[in-house]
Amino acid sequence: MESVFTPYASFGGGLLIGFGAVLLMLGLGRILGATGIMSGLVFAENAAEVSWRAAMVVGMILAPGLISLVTGQMPELSVPVSPIMIVIGGVIVGLGASLGSGCTSGHGVCGLSRMSARSFVAVPTFMLTAAITVFLIRHVFGA
Repeated sequence: MESVFTPYASFGGGLLIGFGAVLLMLGLGRILGATGIMSGLVFAENAAEVSWRAAMVVGMILAPGLISLVTGQMPELSVPVSPIMIVIGGVIVGLGASLGSGCTSGHGVCGLSRMSARSFVAVPTFMLTAAITVFLIRHVFGA
């Protein structure tokens, strides 16, 4: 499995995510955490919550199409695992986000910038777990 180095696209994407997080915080006083946004959409308590959360989810879904319009090509997507592994991974991520009181985007983008003690523990835990997982998959299991 080969990793592709895309510094400009990654930097631009990071800037856009940061800008979106700032706009959401300034405009609605809300934190940009994808899991929290989706959870709040599914289990919404009032109509005002549904509208901005739905707009965020729709924007996330439509973003690749917008990239295609701007660049002339769809972003490359390669999923080297079976659909059942995607479902299992999704369940594990959902449980982890629930146990960790937020997902990687919420803790990494917004929690660290707000100097959240919980995020200062969560983000290194995510990073260490990711490094161990990549090592095991690439060097121990040989995938």
